[in-house]
Amino acid sequence: MTGTRVLVLNSGSSSVKYQLLDMETETRLAVGLVERIGEGASRLAHTPLSTGGGQRVQRTPVADHEAALKAVAEELAADGLGLDSPRLAAIGHRVVHGGLRFTEPALIDEEVIAEIERLVPVAPLHNPANLTGIRTARALRPTLPQVAVFDTAFHASMPEYAARYAIDARIADEHRIRRYGFHGTSHAYVARRAARLLDRDPAGLNLIVLHLGNGASASAVRGGRCVDTSMGLTPLEGLVMGTRSGDIDPAVVFHLGRVAGMSMDEVDTLLNRHSGLAGLCGDNDMREIRRRIDAGDAAAQLAFNVYTHRLRKYVGAYHAVLGRVDAVVFTAGVGENSPPVREAAVAGLDAFGLAVDPELNTRDSAEPRLVSPAGARVAVAVVPTDEELEIAQQTHALVAR
Repeated sequence: MTGTRVLVLNSGSSSVKYQLLDMETETRLAVGLVERIGEGASRLAHTPLSTGGGQRVQRTPVADHEAALKAVAEELAADGLGLDSPRLAAIGHRVVHGGLRFTEPALIDEEVIAEIERLVPVAPLHNPANLTGIRTARALRPTLPQVAVFDTAFHASMPEYAARYAIDARIADEHRIRRYGFHGTSHAYVARRAARLLDRDPAGLNLIVLHLGNGASASAVRGGRCVDTSMGLTPLEGLVMGTRSGDIDPAVVFHLGRVAGMSMDEVDTLLNRHSGLAGLCGDNDMREIRRRIDAGDAAAQLAFNVYTHRLRKYVGAYHAVLGRVDAVVFTAGVGENSPPVREAAVAGLDAFGLAVDPELNTRDSAEPRLVSPAGARVAVAVVPTDEELEIAQQTHALVAR
């Protein structure tokens, strides 16, 4: 393999995010986003980092993902970074659900595509869009190696007793019902980067990783391997999120059907799109919620309290799962940028050796850092995530074998 560049594609139902990286130096050459695909107000924003040029924005209709990727290819070519370059080694695709089969990145062929398609029933919002991106990219560069990197893969190391739901085993097996976990590329990257920050061998570390964005998940990581995580069959389970409820009594679904006359689709929409912080107070942006709290808004304060109460519960639970914790690590938009969330998430856990230093916790920085007091028994760290770099690293490592 002579190429050192990897194009990372994250295809959503109406968007394509992309980054082109040079893996020799692990630097970004270009980043961009095509959004509102299939709508009249489509937008492509492309930034050529390698040339130092500013962002270029197109506001022309983009009919489908094929048109979107062709537009991306044209933008890259305009900067001398075209998909036909011999320096492009591979394209890495984010795929949300890999089921039980894909516990590592996979070189894409027809068999891999067929298995991703078979998983659509357990990831109906994500895998179809991921497949569209894969098929379109393969049509553009049929001979270029393309790799699927799965959100669920990092969590495949969970022991069976952590992955199983306590329902009829035959039904569970027939319909692939179990806990898979998500945000795996983020948890994997952050766990490894946290070990570097602590100057420790990952094999000897026990970590609790809190990925807190609009979607949120926690993981218990022992020796670099996930042993439990908060999301389950779908990304709905676990922590309170921006618009998702997180853990909820399943009988709520039956109650809403019987008493409120809601259909299954309506309940699905309620729990995924109109719950969480947005459901509690009307906002899913933590910055706006904190502004409202400072102004004395009771609904915002309650939403914040529900959110951080659930966080503390998971930190305590994963402390019990791991037996010993070396660090609690915050990442993603809220985890990296909200000192009040970090403070509240460990408040009252002094007996576990957890606390934040007020000055360190509120200090602005884009670098991995400790926010716990000097000499703390358990480190509290902030490690910015980089899922695109993780996908590029896994892709490059696979095609370089």
